[in-house]
Amino acid sequence: MLTSTDFSGLFNQRFLYNLLPIPAENDWRLGELTPQFQLPDITNGSLVKLSDYQNKQPVIVALTRIFTEKQYCPFCFPHIKALNENYEQFKNRGVEVLMITSTDERQSQIVVKDLSVKMPLLSDPSCRVFRNYKVGQALGAPLPAQFVLDKQGKLIYKHLFSFLDHNASIETLLSCIDSNLN
Repeated sequence: MLTSTDFSGLFNQRFLYNLLPIPAENDWRLGELTPQFQLPDITNGSLVKLSDYQNKQPVIVALTRIFTEKQYCPFCFPHIKALNENYEQFKNRGVEVLMITSTDERQSQIVVKDLSVKMPLLSDPSCRVFRNYKVGQALGAPLPAQFVLDKQGKLIYKHLFSFLDHNASIETLLSCIDSNLN
């Protein structure tokens, strides 16, 4: 159940580790390979490796900001819902969406259930992938970002969080896919 007043579980080790603001430092250029990762997929219990998609299909790596299973970033919650509602549009274009959250596996399981998440939701409570992708952090959690990778795993689009432009819109992601992958 989603509530806006339940802060239980918020003040944990991850929160303290990500408390101080660090701006995004990602300066990758289009055409570069992004760091590999391996994380548990909470939606089906499997282990997902980014390398499993290389030379097979394009991928959107969507790093999102969820504080706890009951506390969502107000900028990310609508984005998570929009990605989930439009997941079939990405799949129909041959693109996988890998949503990565810093919530632990128990919290992530609740998110999957409460939001009826269809796309892979990968749990990264150590925030290792967020740090490797240099997206920054503030107020207890890493910042969101989206990266579109072609079949070879090369970066064709990136969006880093800013207060003026929180997350890449579904239309922007679909347009990027349509213009770069077809």
